[in-house]
Amino acid sequence: MWIEKVNTYLVNANILQRADRPRGRNWLFTQISTYEGVTGIGEGTGWPEVVQKGIEELSGALYREEPYHTERIWQKLYRALHAHGLTGSVRGGVISAIDIALWDIKAKNMGVPVYQLLGGPVDRKIRIYGHADTVKEARALVEKGYTAFKCKPDVALLAELRQELGPTIDIGVHCHGEFTPAEALTLAEDIRPYKPAFLEEPTNPDDLQALKWLGERARVPLAAGERLFSKWGFRELLETRAIAIAQPEITRIGGITEAKKIATLCEAFGVALAPHDGSAGPIAEMANLHVLATTPSTLFLEHRARDVFWRREVVQGVLLDRDGYITLGDKPGLGLKLDVEALAKYPPKPYGDFNYTYEDEIAINRRRRGTD
Repeated sequence: MWIEKVNTYLVNANILQRADRPRGRNWLFTQISTYEGVTGIGEGTGWPEVVQKGIEELSGALYREEPYHTERIWQKLYRALHAHGLTGSVRGGVISAIDIALWDIKAKNMGVPVYQLLGGPVDRKIRIYGHADTVKEARALVEKGYTAFKCKPDVALLAELRQELGPTIDIGVHCHGEFTPAEALTLAEDIRPYKPAFLEEPTNPDDLQALKWLGERARVPLAAGERLFSKWGFRELLETRAIAIAQPEITRIGGITEAKKIATLCEAFGVALAPHDGSAGPIAEMANLHVLATTPSTLFLEHRARDVFWRREVVQGVLLDRDGYITLGDKPGLGLKLDVEALAKYPPKPYGDFNYTYEDEIAINRRRRGTD
């Protein structure tokens, strides 16, 4: 079996006409075709518009490659981009999109789900968690059967959520790396009475020593990893012993091949696995589910309870959540199919069409301290 062609599709995924980065939220899908007629689909992110260009420029290197050779192709792509420096969102996104599509081809051609090629299912029923910044939003999730969600870093809000929902619901707190180590430690102490499930990315993700310092002092579980791009980055993170929960982003770290390796690292370090999935699309979510089904490290998967209405139009076969879980089926490959005609209906919009709402870290700190 040989690879014949690689196509990419950039899709608008903005719920509202505002953006926290240029051009807002877009999905980048890739479809790889073989001479034998079997196709596979993948997804890459990080910086989708730039990742798309990277895939297009590297697509020639895949011509007449054997799609079954996922490890060799992963290494080939990694080395082809080596001159650009350490792995970041572009190299990570390029490799991820291609790698996921290759696993889809392999499993489809063999007539089995991807999880069967990754060692078989430990559990095909994967717990998910949502997002809620008000009691109303949280109650809506709980009424749908969710047993976990996360909220913004607001002590009073967490106290109210815990009082309203009781002790059995897992509530995480996500920070987007906004706090200094000292501020993060104060926050950790303030939220501790309310039993948070995790404190996510409390310090700058570029400063691993800050997280290590916090991990040695904080008395709540820490979570991090969504802005890392490789198994080497996760090895360094895990070696700090700072975190209880790892949050790799499958569309940034190198796809299914790298995600499975990181899952094994988590198992070895006794760290739970809860992949980041907040901004990614349906192909990434399904790839995550197949990996999570095959590892004992699985805790849960981030999930958008509400998304753009065309999510299930542009990608067919998207699984629905039920009672706070998503259960994998037996369809070959990822179990999904791109609707190319539908994709064309939702092109990315120009940056000028958005109300750009990004608030930089300096402004955030000024506002939080009351000095702005």
